[in-house]
Amino acid sequence: MPRELVLVAPRKPMIREYEERPLRPNEIRIKSILSAEKHGTTMVLYRGLSPFAEKYYDPKLNLFVKRKEKAKLYPMPLGNMTVGIVVEVGRDVKKFKVGDRVYGYLPIRETHTVPEDRVWLAPPELSDEELVCIDPAVVALMAVREGNIRLGERVAIFGLGAIGLMAVQMAKLSGAILVIGIDPLKNRRKLAEEYGADVTFNPYEVEDLALEIRKLTNGKGVDVSLEISGSYKALHEAIRATCYGGRIVPVSWYHGEAKGLFLGEEFHFNRQVIISGARVESEPYREYPLWDRRRVYDTVIELFKRKKLTVKGLLHPIVKFDEVIEAYKLIDEHPEKVVKLGVRYD
Repeated sequence: MPRELVLVAPRKPMIREYEERPLRPNEIRIKSILSAEKHGTTMVLYRGLSPFAEKYYDPKLNLFVKRKEKAKLYPMPLGNMTVGIVVEVGRDVKKFKVGDRVYGYLPIRETHTVPEDRVWLAPPELSDEELVCIDPAVVALMAVREGNIRLGERVAIFGLGAIGLMAVQMAKLSGAILVIGIDPLKNRRKLAEEYGADVTFNPYEVEDLALEIRKLTNGKGVDVSLEISGSYKALHEAIRATCYGGRIVPVSWYHGEAKGLFLGEEFHFNRQVIISGARVESEPYREYPLWDRRRVYDTVIELFKRKKLTVKGLLHPIVKFDEVIEAYKLIDEHPEKVVKLGVRYD
């Protein structure tokens, strides 16, 4: 029987078997080749810190509302994007045929039975590794565009996970004259430098990070800061490192109490603009109808086709399906050993 990875309780992933059901007329069956995780979002869920247990988001009110009863979040699938091969099609399927390579938002599972509209045909120019990195790339594109990074500007990127590393490349593509990467993990800083970051910092190895950044910018600060680490302390430091009247884009899904964020200091004095909304799913966009979700994805795919973006070294580690539980423990307990988890199926 095929197997899947699920989270049955906080920090308790398990591999379990499941039965394949018959296809419905509009469905396809996919055999997985490669999957990848989205670390920042998933670790909030993995550690049991999601606000959705106690609250729900009301799309009409655009507001989190307290639940009458605590939600049952488990078991829940783990994994973000998957590339696979179509092995069976329903009688009414028109988009795909057996043998097609497809990709989409699918969890870590050996097979997937989904409606044909749930996935996309893989462009032949893109590798499996590039396909599962489309998601961090679209978020990075949103962040760079929301920050309105322009030719000649100076940019700081706090957090060099998959999204941050993609943002480094896109900031340079946008014409940033100085890109500063900030992350405590040496392997991520090294990769950021390979991707085009001009300077990188370990925030724990400097006495005053914002002061060091201002020294690099003639005392002015950067024009734009992208905060992608999910740390409130990093958000505070991004505010401190950004110039008077500058732009700050918090990209992360923050959780818990905002310890380390002091809005009575630089934020109160420096007339900065904080721009939320780098979330791809929050529609309509500020630039709608010129920009919508389809255009964001098409742009990322075109950048990959033109070799303007690289994912070399980004998927690390890549493990076999049987090793995936230990890999999640590694993400949780030893983040210095990972960048973005990939899972291959034999």
